[in-house]
Amino acid sequence: MNLKTTLLAGLLALCTTGFAQADAQHPKIGFSIDDLRLERWARDRDYFVAAAEQLGAKVYVQSADANEQRQLSQIENLISRGVDAIVIVPFNATVLNNVVAEAKKAGVKVISYDRLILNADIDAYISFDNEKVGEMQAGGVLKAQPKGNFFLLGGAPTDNNAKILRQGQMKVLQPAIDKGDVKVVGQQWVKEWNPTEALAIVENALTANDNKIDGIVASNDATAGGAIQALAAQKLAGKVAVSGQDADLAAIKRVIAGTQTMTVYKPLKLIASEAAKLSVQLVRNEKPAFNSSYDNGTKKVDTLLLTPTELTKANVDLLVKDGFYTQAQIDGK
Repeated sequence: MNLKTTLLAGLLALCTTGFAQADAQHPKIGFSIDDLRLERWARDRDYFVAAAEQLGAKVYVQSADANEQRQLSQIENLISRGVDAIVIVPFNATVLNNVVAEAKKAGVKVISYDRLILNADIDAYISFDNEKVGEMQAGGVLKAQPKGNFFLLGGAPTDNNAKILRQGQMKVLQPAIDKGDVKVVGQQWVKEWNPTEALAIVENALTANDNKIDGIVASNDATAGGAIQALAAQKLAGKVAVSGQDADLAAIKRVIAGTQTMTVYKPLKLIASEAAKLSVQLVRNEKPAFNSSYDNGTKKVDTLLLTPTELTKANVDLLVKDGFYTQAQIDGK
C-alpha cells in the first residue's frame, strides 16, 4: 500500500513538473492596454503579439478604452484566466495597487509598459531613456546653432518625464554655457504640453529679447509646433534651431521643410519586441538585462531603458522603412 502511494505521489510530481515546464515553454501573457482606439497602441499590440508568439507565448489582449474601472476588471479577468504574466499600459498609474497585489498572489508576473505604474509591487518596467532624449534635443540644437541666445521650453510641470528631459538637456548645454558660447535668456514649463501655451510663451520671449533668440530647446513636438508658429509670425521660422520629440507627423513635415531642426523617434517595434522578450524571460525565471531602476513609491523597480533615435532631415526616411508612416502620409497625400 505504501509503495503504491509513493509511486502515485512520484507520478503526480512528474506530471506537475511536466505541466510547469510546458507552461514556461508556452507562457500565457495578458496585454492590458490603455486605449486601442489610438493608432499608436494598435501598433504596439501587433508588434508585441508577433514577437511573443515567436517566443512560443500566447497573448490575450484587452483594451480599457480609456476607462479606469474597465482596465481594473480586465486585469482581474486576465488573472482568473490563469495567465503567467500581465503587461500593462496603465490608463491611471496610481490606482492599480490592489489588482497588482491580486496578480502577485496568483503568481503572475506584472510588467509596466511605457508608463510607470506607481505605488504597486510590479516586477519590471520598460520604457525609453528620457535623459538620453533630453541630451539629443539639446545636442541637435547646439549642432545647428553652436553659439547664441537659447530659450528652454520645458514640458508639463506635473510630468516627471519633463524633469528628466531637462536633466539631459542641461548635461549637454552646461559646458557651452560655462564657455560663454550659449546664454540661456529664459526658460519656462508648458502646462499639459499645450501648444497654444507654448506659442504664447515664445511670443513673450521674442518680445523680451528683441527677437534675438538663436535656439529653442523644446521638449516635444507639440510645444515645438507652438514655438515655430510664434517664430513664423516674426519671419524667423527656419532661422532659429528648434528641437522636439515623438516624431509627430506634423513635426516630420516641419523637419523636412526646415522649420524644425530635429525630433526624437521612439521605435514602437523595439519597445514592443523587448517587452515581449522581457515578460517571457520573467515567466521562465531567466535574468533579463535590466540597465536601470526607478522608485515607484513602493519599491525600486527593475527597469529596461531603451535608446531612442535622433531624427533630422537626413534620416527621416527611417520612419517609412520602419513602417511608422507611409511615404504618402509624409508627402501629405
